[in-house]
Parts: sequence; C-alpha cells; structure tokens
Amino acid sequence: MAEVSFLDDDVAWMAKAIELAKGGLYTAHPNPRVGCVIVKDGVLVGEGYHYRAGEPHAEVHALKQAGDKAQGATAYVTLEPCSHFGRTPPCCDGLIRAGVGRVVAAMQDPNPQVAGKGLAKIKQAGISVAFGLLEQEARDLNPGFLKRMETGLPFIRAKQAMSLDGRTAMASGESKWITGSDARSDVQRLRAQSSAIITGVDSIIHDDSSLTVRRDELGLPDTLAKDIADHQPLRVVLDTHLRIPENAKIFDQLGQTVIVCSDANEKVQIEALEGLGALVWLAPSFNDRIDLAWLLKELVDKESINEVLVEAGATLCGQFVDQGLLDEYWVYVAPKAMGASARPLLSLDFIEMNEAIPFEFKDVSMLGKDLRLIARPVVSNTD
Repeated sequence: MAEVSFLDDDVAWMAKAIELAKGGLYTAHPNPRVGCVIVKDGVLVGEGYHYRAGEPHAEVHALKQAGDKAQGATAYVTLEPCSHFGRTPPCCDGLIRAGVGRVVAAMQDPNPQVAGKGLAKIKQAGISVAFGLLEQEARDLNPGFLKRMETGLPFIRAKQAMSLDGRTAMASGESKWITGSDARSDVQRLRAQSSAIITGVDSIIHDDSSLTVRRDELGLPDTLAKDIADHQPLRVVLDTHLRIPENAKIFDQLGQTVIVCSDANEKVQIEALEGLGALVWLAPSFNDRIDLAWLLKELVDKESINEVLVEAGATLCGQFVDQGLLDEYWVYVAPKAMGASARPLLSLDFIEMNEAIPFEFKDVSMLGKDLRLIARPVVSNTD
C-alpha cells in the first residue's frame, strides 16, 4: 500500500512510465524492464527506460534529460530505484543528488539487494515517497524477474501450434507450417522476449530446428530487430541419452546451446558436443526423464534466466503441465483439420473428469487467419 496519497495526475504519469518500460521488453534481461518519467509543474521534463544490462537504468536516462529541471520535480518509476552498486551506481543516489521533491514507485523491488532499501534511503533524504500505484501493471512487465527473485525459478511459457481438431503434427512428424505468417512472426517476438528456449531432442531430430530469433520475421524496426537477432536466447535441448545429431543446425547458430542429458557414460559423445561449442549439463533423472525442476533451478543459478519458452511436442509440454511447472500457455490455432491419426497437443493421462487441469483464458486474439489463445493454469487457494 502507498505510504502517502496519490495525486490526480499520478496514474497517467505512471502509465506513461509503464509504456516506456516496454522499450526493454526484448533486451533488458536478466535485468527488469523499468521505465521512468520526471514531471515538474505538470510538465514532462525527462523520460527513459532500461534497455540492456550494463547500460544506464531508466532513472539515469530521465535525469540526464531533465537536467536542472529535476530539482523539486516528481519522479515516477515502475520499480523501486536500486540502492546497491552493480554494473551501474545506485539510482536512488542519483535521484537524491538531483534534488527531486517526490518519488512515486509502482512497486517495491523483490531483489533482496534492494527490497525497500532504495525507497527508505530516498525517504531518509527528506524526499516524499509513495509506492503501490498501478502495481499489477508493473508486475506484468516482469513476470520472469519477479518470479526468479521471489521463488528462485523462472517464468515458464509453453508455445504450441495446432489445427482446429487439436493436432500438432502429422503421424510422420511433419508440422511445417500449421499456422500462417502472422502467427509465426508473433512466435519470433515471443522467442525474443524469452531468456531461454527449451525443446526436446525429438523436435531437433524431426524438424532440425534452429531455435533462433529470425530478424526478418520479427516485424519490428530494423535497428531493434538487428540488436535482438545479435543477442539470441539460450537454447536448451533435453536429450536424456544424447541422440542429437552432430550435424544439427542448432550448433551452427549465433548464441549458446546447452544439451541436457542424464547418461554420464556417453563421454565420447559429450566431448564431441562440447567440441561443437555446446555446453553439456548432466542432470538427475525423474521417471527416466530429465528432472525438470532441477533444470529450471540450474537455469536460474547458472544463467540468471527470467523467462523460459518451451517449444516442444506433446510429451515434453505435457510434462510441464502435469508437474505444475507451467505459468502460461500460448496456443496458436489454425483453421484446418489434420485428422485423427495426427499427433495430439498434450500427452496427459487422465481417467476421470475431476483429474482435468483447469486453465483460465487471459487473451484471445486473431493473427491473420489464425487464433492465438493465452491461458494460465488455475491455482487453487486451498492447502
């Protein structure tokens, strides 16, 4: 809750800061997406957002633009200003030095290095502080960063494309292309905002997928599209018994590939994959498959991964759903029928209706001739 009352214009200015923060949607990870506006006498005097880790934070950009006009102004920021030295100096110190008269934060930062310390330091300097304005909208900017800080796990999305009769591939494994170009461009943007992409080895064997963000399919401004394509998400292939072909296209792409196996006896194959530039992680198994909970924790601990996109078939996607690891499900539906012999969307074994896993729709959109459904599992409030 807010420590002081919000003024009539506060909501509009915070909404502006939230829109600015979206400028870092594809580039800010592993840092949070943050926007800031500085307002004096009802006039915008400075604005900025955080673009990439290691570069100036949103407050720094806004203060630079505001200059001397920051004195006595109100700073609106979507996340509590940092109070620690990382790659950049503390933003709370910059606000204090600039002499702002008031700071409004949408939410406190769950990062233990900050967690209220930034706002407390600003308040101790005699500056008015308020927080909690448009907090849910601010949280929606950073589901992965917040989940990583609050639980030690990344935010997990699964993406699949299916026909109107719920099929994802022909019996042979053929699946290109179920959906049209608009849906495929949307998937490229979804990949771009993800820190890592997980797939199973069967997807690599059947489709020889590159799992890259393709610049020409993003539908974004050229400069941004190039920057995104130059900083590819981490590619993670689950390959319990190391069946991946050494000539797979995934090894020839920009960025890092991780092969996750659970067979420590395949030393020659491990050395061969490492020689191709891949990292090989030896994982514990769960029901003769890669332990997914272990993997997600490793992605956070080793790579600071915020958001994971699972692009896989019925078996692996079904595992994420069945084990309660999925946060969000993106399904692209094409207006075509593929027949009963084609492969299903998810491999889940239920006998009775009360075993069914409930979801709630968060968004339904048309993309060209295709339909995009975004749903989240319903979390029970009972113990």
